[in-house]
Amino acid sequence: MVRAGRPVAPFVGAAKAPAVAGDSLWGTVTAVKEPTLVTLDYGSGSYEIRIVGLDAPKAGALYAEATKFVSDLVLDKHARMRLVRREADDTFICRLFTDDPVIGIKEVGVELLRAGLARRQRGHDEKYGELAAAESEAWAAGRGLWASAPSK
Repeated sequence: MVRAGRPVAPFVGAAKAPAVAGDSLWGTVTAVKEPTLVTLDYGSGSYEIRIVGLDAPKAGALYAEATKFVSDLVLDKHARMRLVRREADDTFICRLFTDDPVIGIKEVGVELLRAGLARRQRGHDEKYGELAAAESEAWAAGRGLWASAPSK
């Protein structure tokens, strides 16, 4: 592959190509293991993808609801991940996007927050504040985790 006149190593699925922040990979989500952990199959392999910047319930009714919510968005569908960092255990910490002809392109983490099914981790937000805005919207509407919170 050549970019701007320079050879570029193939993406992270290649044997010796390093994964760097900002890399993007398209594939099919084959498993939703937790609300913030999915398996993305890119054709010649798969990666565990952890959605960046979120804390989701670990058990109970909201855990089940959040897992179903993510499954409905991406399970057995095409998706794209944008790498933020790679953990020592080879889990990729990423932004995850739907790639669906019906619902379009949506950021899964933002949608989880908007539904009130996760909390934003302290210090995490995107360039334009999408995570904070989505969490505030859920809080104000009393959705999910915020169902008993007083509205603004």
